[in-house]
Amino acid sequence: MLSIDGVTDLWDQLFGAQPDPPGMLVLLTAVAGFLAVAIRPVWRVARNAVTIAHEGGHALFALLTGRKLRGIRLEFDTSGLTLSAGRPTGFGMILTLLGGYIAPSLVGLLGAWLLGGNRITLLLWLAVVLLLLMLINIRNLFGAISLLVTGAIVFAVSWYAEPDVQAAFAYAGVWFLLFGGIRPVFELQNLRSRGRMRDSDPDQLARLTHLPALFWVTVFLAVNVAALLAGAFLLAGQWILTLTT
Repeated sequence: MLSIDGVTDLWDQLFGAQPDPPGMLVLLTAVAGFLAVAIRPVWRVARNAVTIAHEGGHALFALLTGRKLRGIRLEFDTSGLTLSAGRPTGFGMILTLLGGYIAPSLVGLLGAWLLGGNRITLLLWLAVVLLLLMLINIRNLFGAISLLVTGAIVFAVSWYAEPDVQAAFAYAGVWFLLFGGIRPVFELQNLRSRGRMRDSDPDQLARLTHLPALFWVTVFLAVNVAALLAGAFLLAGQWILTLTT
């Protein structure tokens, strides 16, 4: 059992603020996050993290609107599927469909807010908790392995790595989600323009709301670009202001 001192140390480690990272670390991790999205072979692998956030967004909004979560699948080709039960129309279904494409960017924005307060360890542990909660609802083997491996990597960094390594890992991950939330929207519209993915999230939203699917694609893009700009300011804004004053 943990002693009182041990609990106090753990609490301080989890909720305490870490030192400000070097400005160069913020810049280099931003470049790394962007390149992971821009370079196609890297993106094909790294996109799994975006898919996890995407399907997690569907699941979270389904639960928040009173729908019953039936399960989540993550596939080897980086696609995914989240099934929920409830009314096939209405506000809950709209929010559930809306939550997928904006979730990676919103998770990245939340991460940027935590890093802006130097809560690096808290961010990493929160990521582990969220991955474990998703694991409970996974319904295929690859999805379970993907979440276990991702969670194990994040936990190992949070528990064993030195503070500077934790900072680099956390910043790179958050930058990746902020950049990575935008590319799938363009990929989606590219497929739609070629007559594919007729049951995509924006097409389902169009049928529910009688607003064009392109309107919903634009909403996804606007939200994700706004999240990127806000997240970039939280991560690098103060450092840039320091350099210019």
